[in-house]
Amino acid sequence: MPTVLVIDDNRSIATALDVLLSLHDIETLHAGSPEAGLALLAREPVDLVIQDMNFAADTTSGEEGSRLFREIRARHPDLPVILLTAWTHLGMAVELIKAGAADYIAKPWNDERLVATVRNLVELGQANRALNSRLARESRRRRELEAQYDLRGIVWRDPATQRVIELACQVARADVPVLITGPNGAGKEKIAEIIQANSGARDGPFVTLNCGALPSELVEAELFGAEAGAYTGASKARAGKFEAAHGGTLFLDEIGNLPPAGQVKLLRVLETGRFQRLGSNDEKQVHVRVISATNADLHAMIRAGTFRQDLFYRLNVIELALPPLARRPEDIVPLAQHFLAPGRRLDPSAQHALLRHGWPGNVRELKNVMQRASLLARGDSITAEDLGLPAAPAVDGEPVLDRQAIEDALARHGGVVAQAAAELGLSRQALYRRMERLGISRPGH
Repeated sequence: MPTVLVIDDNRSIATALDVLLSLHDIETLHAGSPEAGLALLAREPVDLVIQDMNFAADTTSGEEGSRLFREIRARHPDLPVILLTAWTHLGMAVELIKAGAADYIAKPWNDERLVATVRNLVELGQANRALNSRLARESRRRRELEAQYDLRGIVWRDPATQRVIELACQVARADVPVLITGPNGAGKEKIAEIIQANSGARDGPFVTLNCGALPSELVEAELFGAEAGAYTGASKARAGKFEAAHGGTLFLDEIGNLPPAGQVKLLRVLETGRFQRLGSNDEKQVHVRVISATNADLHAMIRAGTFRQDLFYRLNVIELALPPLARRPEDIVPLAQHFLAPGRRLDPSAQHALLRHGWPGNVRELKNVMQRASLLARGDSITAEDLGLPAAPAVDGEPVLDRQAIEDALARHGGVVAQAAAELGLSRQALYRRMERLGISRPGH
């Protein structure tokens, strides 16, 4: 139950507020003087303070209330404070709002407005405390990961990315195949590099092959090598990627594009460590850790008969699912700042535009956007206009969001509507309307 501290020397005021707020499941505490209020704050957890502006008899200047507010702000900088003030103190109340007071309520107050203000501030305060607690935990865990593992310079802030990184570090030591799934441009190769860098083969080679970047008739030669004359244009023998990766890691991107004959040979290498170059009957033995990646639905390909089920199970001993950038929104601004040219910075309008863009091209698209903005911006500060992003679709001035985006934001923030709304670029009331329209309830409700 939320707790509100009322600091007022008039007992009838405190009683009236106690009765009013208790009807809305809000507990109140009372202190009759600034000193008593500060002492109570030092020993009791409180979500909100409602304080008067005058305490001494025959005093109407509001100076006592001003001093009390500033003392509360100094000791409890994140605690919301509502000023309870007569009309004669309105000017001072406005000044204190500028200094950080959450709101002011004029005497006599409107019950409905006061309760709405209290509830909004309590929810926002709880959301901020929950967010700060989560950010502190995640920051501590980030430092632990960076101290314990070689993360290859990856930039991240989103919990979804952190979970993938933690799992990558956890499985790195196990000498088993790993399948990394996720859309193009999401950063799958960087996750593969982290696995290699923290594995027992970290001192061995890290060799990559994009199976979708070559004609199907050349993929086998790239993987396994070829003898002279094995195919048109093969004028001399050459080693393949497996030989080059011996003692290290082979990263096979777009594994779903591997042709059927290559799938059979890859399965045999995974099972035995043996293969033959094209055009040769001699077997070669290698020890290679295979990490593969795909943006394809391999299960659908298995059903369609275009990808071998037995190969899938060999590759998929461990699966790491890297979400698209749009589902990792806390990564967007840190990555954008990382990609900016030295000396450039993002202004608030640019940050807002970045967060509202859908990023169909993921991290690769973000990198290109920031490189272009760095070249075209006239000043050191990058604005939304410099980014050249299309305007986000909107209805009544608010961004269009699907059900999945809203549910994901709520899940990331533990069901706290205020924080989810801030991420989505909506007011809290607007998000409630969307949730009601879509039949979405908060997690745990």
